[in-house]
Amino acid sequence: MERTNSQKGKLLTLLQIFTQETDEQHPLSVPALLERLADAGIQAERKSVYEDIHTLQRYGYDIILQRGRGYYLGERDFQLAELKLLVDAVQASKFITPQKSQDLIDKLAQQTSRYQARALQRQVYVAGKAKSANERVYYTIDAIYEAIGQNKQVSFRYFDLNQRREKVYRKGGAAYTVSPYALVRDNDNYYLVAYDQTSGRLRHYRVDKMDRITVRKEARLGRAVYEAEDPARYTDLHFGMFQGEEKEVVLRCQDWTAHVLIDRFGDNLEMYPDDGPTFRAVVRVAVSPQFFGWLFGLNGGAVVLAPEPVRFQMEQMLTAQLEQYQKKQE
Repeated sequence: MERTNSQKGKLLTLLQIFTQETDEQHPLSVPALLERLADAGIQAERKSVYEDIHTLQRYGYDIILQRGRGYYLGERDFQLAELKLLVDAVQASKFITPQKSQDLIDKLAQQTSRYQARALQRQVYVAGKAKSANERVYYTIDAIYEAIGQNKQVSFRYFDLNQRREKVYRKGGAAYTVSPYALVRDNDNYYLVAYDQTSGRLRHYRVDKMDRITVRKEARLGRAVYEAEDPARYTDLHFGMFQGEEKEVVLRCQDWTAHVLIDRFGDNLEMYPDDGPTFRAVVRVAVSPQFFGWLFGLNGGAVVLAPEPVRFQMEQMLTAQLEQYQKKQE
């Protein structure tokens, strides 16, 4: 009985051998395949192995004969270059914890031969890259997608970390209840874009700072508000996903900043020539310290012309920073 079961599993075992043990640089001859099968407790004849190979080929598996060397599995669901790109993305993602990153890379490595899998394990290391410490990010994302699929609200607690890396819950630990509509990625972080019934507007929340999420029974609210918004525009509007009042801001810019503004605001950016080597740009942003910091990073290449309250806010921020540096160091 045990031999019969082994024979029934021979085709699957052979496919596993091709998947894990072979690639273009590491083909296996039929004698070597027979040896691998024997190691798995399956006795086979050369003729049956040839028949199994033909069966796998008929079912779409790209098993290739390399004359004088043997057979290997060629085309796969993911090619090595594609897997390397995926590993890069996993390693560079701040919202994925180190342990979850390794778990994902291990699973990706199973999509290629054990020889090429070694290249994946050492493909990329981002020195000093901050990684999330929240192991429940996966479950939070899953709950958000569940709520969106079922048209339900969610509740969660929202926290920051203090200098001792302790959670400090906002609103004194009270739950946030919102209607989730989209997950967006900005600056290597995942954010939930949701309708907040209290304010009557869309707000966003960093997923790795959400805790104890629950899918509620109540149906989502604010669909009209969300459908009137473009998620891509929403992320462009909010610098670093900082909240702020949305305003149309006029900037006077040096000519060399044009490509920087186009990269940030897109090809539809309104730009008007000035007299001389400057131009004016009209941008729509959520006015926040992050936006002012971005302007400061242009090193005088762009200044706020209007509206006056926004220009005044920028002046106040620069003055406050200057005063900090003029103070005597204690």
